[in-house]
Amino acid sequence: MRRPFKASPPRLSAEAQRLIALSSSLSQSGSRLEERVLEQQLELSLQKLLKTGHQDTIDNTLNSLFKDDINAYDVLLENAEAVSESSTMTELVDGVETAWQALLVAAPVLAWTRFSIGSGNIPGDLLTTLSAHFGAHLLAGNTRLAVAPHLFSIDQLPHTHAEAYAMTHKLAQAAFKGSAVKPTPRQAETAPFLADTRYLLGVVVAPKGAPIFRWQEPEHLSRFADERSAALAQWREQATPTFTRLLPGCGVELLLPEAYYVACREADKRIRPVSIRAAVHYLTHTLSIEPSDLRAVVAGFGEEHADGQVDEYRVGFTLRQEADVMYGIVWPLYGQEDEDGTPVEGLAALGLGLDENQKTPVDDIVACLNEAGITHIKKHSERYVTEFCDDCGAPLFADPAGELVHPEMPDDAPAGTEHFH
Repeated sequence: MRRPFKASPPRLSAEAQRLIALSSSLSQSGSRLEERVLEQQLELSLQKLLKTGHQDTIDNTLNSLFKDDINAYDVLLENAEAVSESSTMTELVDGVETAWQALLVAAPVLAWTRFSIGSGNIPGDLLTTLSAHFGAHLLAGNTRLAVAPHLFSIDQLPHTHAEAYAMTHKLAQAAFKGSAVKPTPRQAETAPFLADTRYLLGVVVAPKGAPIFRWQEPEHLSRFADERSAALAQWREQATPTFTRLLPGCGVELLLPEAYYVACREADKRIRPVSIRAAVHYLTHTLSIEPSDLRAVVAGFGEEHADGQVDEYRVGFTLRQEADVMYGIVWPLYGQEDEDGTPVEGLAALGLGLDENQKTPVDDIVACLNEAGITHIKKHSERYVTEFCDDCGAPLFADPAGELVHPEMPDDAPAGTEHFH
């Protein structure tokens, strides 16, 4: 995700300077051979930093490269993610050494409800069932799997490369040895939302160079996309009943399990329209109104010194004939919203034209609102500085007049979940 880190020290350490040199050289390399040599050196440097928990060095380097060399920034970020979500190990049996590779994978579950979305430790029988389905429908042959016995919320996931590295190696050892993974005694509190994502995390171990997922096996490569779709269909059919037991009172949609960072980014994007549908469902049922009785107010928000960059859109909901914002959802921008990493609305401000068929994030938001039955939509062209309530920390939303306000449900509305996604 192309977003600068906030803190930046005046001087970079020797380790940071080495990361800059390797990342810059790798971004300019002219051959595959050069790339492989430089990648190996960069991976060794990153492994040393991650193993010793020096996340700050990586963050400071990324922050510097984001401002000075965006191509090298992309290289370093990609390699930091790759190193933190994978590992290798060797096994010596009867004098024969075998190399193994391990990959941290995430199985995202989109969930929505009018009540609360569960998380926490998974009972042993349900974990066994999920692990069996995971192996049977998703993984290549000759692989080993260890699944963390916890259904993670976003707040409980590894948030740094160092944390992901530690989890990868912990689960990899369990998968390699066939041992059970102990539950984590305490996890971060989970804020209640109408729509949110839950994650099943695990590590898959396979012989080095061998396929991880079944659609990567040689016999399936000619039908790669079809095999992925078939695996997802089987995973959904077999695992959905178990996730429904883990998330009572929720609607759920299972996404394709993939490598940790790819799966998380895809889930981040896919939860956004679900959040809009959940908000409209909540408001119409709580207030006994139709979607056509609502108005949506869409505004872009970003950091104060980000040169007009939009980091997220916030959608406030009002009654159609009133100005008070009752509820709101946040639509974050993830990854590259266009080739330059700039939300495509910003291209017009830079004097750059858009392809007539290219959709903007606002187009996607409006389409989701229309699908949910809301046709009265106010779009503010002004970009607002990201602000939150001083008392409760909730995001502020623009009302129809353009003022930033704290959403409040009507006094006569029934009590219920009133959090913002």
